[in-house]
Amino acid sequence: MREALSQSGKFDVVDIGPVASAANASNLQACGGCDATLAKKVGADLSITGTVQKVSNLILNMNLYVRDTDSKKLIAAMSADFRGNTDESWSRTLEWLIRNRLLAPGFGAH
Repeated sequence: MREALSQSGKFDVVDIGPVASAANASNLQACGGCDATLAKKVGADLSITGTVQKVSNLILNMNLYVRDTDSKKLIAAMSADFRGNTDESWSRTLEWLIRNRLLAPGFGAH
């Protein structure tokens, strides 16, 4: 995701190295906006996190969440269902979300 967003020219991707251990030690989906706090520490305007809901080995759902680092408010949530619990299906779903949601015309326009 980081590479695709950087190559798009629409996002400036920041180095998360300084906060990587804190992020890895946190449950970024249930920490009350700590993802935005960590992203702000490294100079980001937005934080992007995600989850996958696994209904079965055949049916899964990938979700991405975009949060403003100043207000910690969720500004976008996007989701895609996919079939098959394989590296290829996960990669293709993430690529689809990036191409059709994060990089879609009008996303991020305020």
